[in-house]
Amino acid sequence: MTPTTVRLTVAQAVVRFLGHQYVERDGIRQKFFAGCFGIFGHGNVAGLGQALLQAEIEEPELLPYHQGRNEQAMVHIASGFARQHDRLRTFAVTASVGPGASNMLTGAALATINRLPVLLLPGDIFATRVSSPVLQELELPSGYDVSVNDAFRPLSKFFDRVWRAEQLPAALLGAMRVLTDPAETGAATIALPQDVQAEAHDWPVELFADRTWRVGRPVPEPALVQEAAELIRAAKRPLIVAGGGVTYADANEALRVFVETTGIPIGESQAGKGSLPFDHPLNAGAIGATGTTAANALAREADLIIGIGTRYSDFTTASRTAFQAPDVRFVNVNVARIDAVKHAGLPLQADARETLTALTAALAGHRTSQHYQDRATALAREWDAVVVASHHSGYGERTGVLAQAEVLGAVEAAMEPTDVVVCAAGSLPGDLHGMWRTRERKGYHVEYGFSCMGYEIPGGIGIRMAAPERDVFVTVGDGSYLMMPTELVTAVQEHIKIIVVLLQNHGYASIGALTEQVGVSRFGTKYRYRDETSGRLDGGILPVDIAANAESMGVTVFRAKTLTELKSALESAKAHTGGPVMVHVDTDLIEQSPSGDGWWDVPVAEVSTLDVTQTARANYDHHKQAQRPLF
Repeated sequence: MTPTTVRLTVAQAVVRFLGHQYVERDGIRQKFFAGCFGIFGHGNVAGLGQALLQAEIEEPELLPYHQGRNEQAMVHIASGFARQHDRLRTFAVTASVGPGASNMLTGAALATINRLPVLLLPGDIFATRVSSPVLQELELPSGYDVSVNDAFRPLSKFFDRVWRAEQLPAALLGAMRVLTDPAETGAATIALPQDVQAEAHDWPVELFADRTWRVGRPVPEPALVQEAAELIRAAKRPLIVAGGGVTYADANEALRVFVETTGIPIGESQAGKGSLPFDHPLNAGAIGATGTTAANALAREADLIIGIGTRYSDFTTASRTAFQAPDVRFVNVNVARIDAVKHAGLPLQADARETLTALTAALAGHRTSQHYQDRATALAREWDAVVVASHHSGYGERTGVLAQAEVLGAVEAAMEPTDVVVCAAGSLPGDLHGMWRTRERKGYHVEYGFSCMGYEIPGGIGIRMAAPERDVFVTVGDGSYLMMPTELVTAVQEHIKIIVVLLQNHGYASIGALTEQVGVSRFGTKYRYRDETSGRLDGGILPVDIAANAESMGVTVFRAKTLTELKSALESAKAHTGGPVMVHVDTDLIEQSPSGDGWWDVPVAEVSTLDVTQTARANYDHHKQAQRPLF
C-alpha cells in the first residue's frame, strides 16, 4: 500500500517542498528555486541547516546550498538572479534569529520595491517560550509574541510565522502565490521559530509533488484597446515611456514592431534601459531626472504619454516636471493596477507583450508625421554625439586623473553586446542611465528602485549565476564598495567570474554634487582626515588601498591610472578565467558628466544664514513652479 504521509521535520519539509516548485510561461517550464543561500546560527542551524545538509547528501539537486558572507548581500544575490531571469527563478535565503535576520531587512526592502521575487526564511524565537527570553530576543513588555522578524511585515509582499507545524503548508503556498504573481511579487517572508523547525510531523505526500505555477499573460480588454487606439490616433506628439515591465514580459520585439509601425518614439526609465537598442532611430534614450536632452525635450512637448511597464518614479517623471504640455494625457500598460491608474491614465491592466500586439493591430495604417519622427531621431543623434565626445574628452591627459565619463566609455568599448553592466548607487547610475549605449536586452542592470549602496557586487554575482555565458561588469565607486565588499569571497569560493570596475574618487561624488545643488557645499562627502586646526573633515586624503583589500580576499586586480592603462587592464580582465577580477582606477571627484537637463525634487532649507543655501533655495523655488500634480 502506498504511504499517504511522510514524517519529516518542519525544516526538512520546507526544503523538500521548495525543491519541487516549478514555473511555466509560454510553454517553458523550469525550477523556480535555484538553491538556498544561508548563514547559520542558533536560530536555524539545527533546523534548516540540518535539512539542507541532509538534502545535499541524499538529493544534491533538490535545493543546492550556497554560503554567503553577509545576510543582506545574500538577498541581493537572489534579487540580481531573479531580475536576470525575468522574475521566473530565484533563491531562498535563510539567516539566524536576531542580527542575522535583521540584516536581511534592507534586502527585503530592495526586492519588494523593485518587485523581485525572493523567499526569506529567517529563524525566530521559540514558539514554546520555554526558555524565554533567549539570546538575541527582542523582549517587549507589550507583547511576548513580537520578534525582530515583525519588521519584515511592511517590507514583504507576504509574511507569515509558523507557530505550529500544521501551519506550514498554507504559509508555503501563500508565499509561492505571491512570488509567482508578476503584479504582486516581491519579498516573501516565512519566519520559522527555531524549535518548530526541528519538530517532526506527518505530512501528506501530495505536499511534495512537483507543482507548476503558471505565469500567465493577461490580455487587455478590447474596449480599452480601442479607446487607447483612439487617443493615440488623435495625438500629434505621442511618446512611449518604456519601463522594466517591457523586459520582464519579454516584450522587446513587440515594442520594436509597435514603434516601427506607428512611428512613436520612446524614452527609457532606468529599469527600461535596453527596451530597444540605443541606436534605434526612434529610441531617444533615458528619460527624466537623469535622462537625455533628446528624451526630455520630447517629453516636455508630448501630448500623450504611453507608459509601458513603468511605475512613474520621481526620477522617470523628473519629479513631475518632465511632461509640460497643458493637455497631456496618459495611457498606461501595466500588470499592476497601482501603476496602470497613475496620472489619471487610461488603465490597460494586462501583459505588455499582449497589449502591444493588440495595439499594433488596432492602429493599422496609422503613423506619426515624418517630421516628428525625424525630430526624434535628430535629437537622439545630437545627444549621442555629446556622449561620444565625453568618452574622448582628454580630461585625464590634461589633469592627470580620469573623468568618470572617460572610464565608462572605455568599459563600454571593452564589452561585448551580450555582456551586462551592473550598478546601483552613487553618481554612476545617473551617468549610466543617460550615457550608456545599451545594445541588447538584459545588457543593462542598474538597481534604482532602492538605489542601495553595496548591491553592486552581490547583485553582479547573482546575475552571473543566472547568465554564466555573459561577462558581468560591476561598476562601483569606492563609497558603495566599502559598504559591502564581502561577497567577493563568495565569488572566489564558487569560482564566479565578475569583473569589478572600481572607480576610486575618495568620496561620494553623487551626494557631493547634490549638496552643491541644495546649498550644503559638499559637506560630509569627502574621505578626509579631521583637520587639527579647523576640527572639520577637510584634511588630507585617507590612504585607503581598495585594490589591496580586494587582493587580500583572493581577487585578481589590475590597476590603471591613464586611459591607455585602463584599456589594457579591461582587456586583461576580459581574458581572465576563473574567479572574480577587479580593475582599479582613480577618477576625479568633482568633474561632472554631461547632463540631460532633468530635475529632481530634493527640498532646500527655506531659511539660512549661508549665501550658498539662499541661492539654492531660489533655484529650488524656480523649479517647483514647473511641478504638476498630474491628476
